[in-house]
Amino acid sequence: MTNASTDNQKLYEGKAKIIYATDDPEVLITYFKDDATAFNAQKKGQITNKGVVNCKITTHLYGLLAQKGVQTHLLETISDREMRVKRVAIVPLEVVVRNIAAGSLCKQTGLPLGTLLEPSLVEFYYKNDDLGDPLLTRDRIFAMDLASAQQLDQLVAQAQQVNQVLSEFFISCGITLVDFKLEFGVDQAGQLLLADEISPDTCRLWDANEADEKKRVMDKDRFRQDLGDVAEGYQTVLSRILTQLAQPS
Repeated sequence: MTNASTDNQKLYEGKAKIIYATDDPEVLITYFKDDATAFNAQKKGQITNKGVVNCKITTHLYGLLAQKGVQTHLLETISDREMRVKRVAIVPLEVVVRNIAAGSLCKQTGLPLGTLLEPSLVEFYYKNDDLGDPLLTRDRIFAMDLASAQQLDQLVAQAQQVNQVLSEFFISCGITLVDFKLEFGVDQAGQLLLADEISPDTCRLWDANEADEKKRVMDKDRFRQDLGDVAEGYQTVLSRILTQLAQPS
């Protein structure tokens, strides 16, 4: 497929995606790049066909979530790397859901890697690279006027719903959803919508059938930790998703 974004004005370029304008001011094009970053962009590189794989994974997972009543900004996927999406004002909070202790949670708390978290944790991080995306409390969010109490309750409820749907689906794919990051935005009508992406860039995914701590990793931790076979890990996630979705319901 050709890239529709080439004829449109670039509005913003981030670490993993580029946002383009369209003829409709309320519709944007999201272009998925192959660039990879870690540790607040201190480590940079590229993962072969990452943009294609992440666009496809996000498309399928957003479709699955839509069937379960989760509303997203996705309108349609128009090429291997591009989506038409609703323009939203991004809430400046990353919503992180943790089912199993890993990554920064282990470093900050001393919890052993792999500790099951019951109930799952829902955390908020301030989207600010200059400050290192710090973990925020509810009171700090209110003091900074980043979101209202009602919005926070909505964010938690939607994050928990997404977690339930995706955890069950990934298990059917032989994958454990360890933790993941979500972003949300508000559209012109004032509706809160799931935005950004859901992919191995934003999820920590382990092969449920692999006991080895390094071999089980299927996400961007392969890039962060120099485990090798990064592109293969991403492709395996996509392949398992497609295989499971092809199963008769």
